[in-house]
Amino acid sequence: MLSATQKEETRRIAAELAHIARSGHVLAGTISERRTHCGRPGCRCMADPPQPHGPYFQWTRKVRAKTVGRWLNGAQRDDYAPWIENHRRLRELLARLEEIGEAVLEADPRFER
Repeated sequence: MLSATQKEETRRIAAELAHIARSGHVLAGTISERRTHCGRPGCRCMADPPQPHGPYFQWTRKVRAKTVGRWLNGAQRDDYAPWIENHRRLRELLARLEEIGEAVLEADPRFER
């Protein structure tokens, strides 16, 4: 079934998954930095060179195929960015486990070739 290297890799993945799960800090989505122009004559955002307003931080995610989001302040961005990174890492780890499972299935000698 699993080779020794695959077993070791799955142990490392399981340990990292457990660490993230114990933290309880997982959040899907992305945080974007936005800068805007208000368009008022004489405003610094219309100067030469322009100095846009912001930065503003927006958290977005997909809900039933629609993008939804919230505006965050700088402290919230700093708090939630690691949660989003944990979500990204969980997806990477799951994909790697799926690759290992597929490799084991493909190498199964019980399949007729």
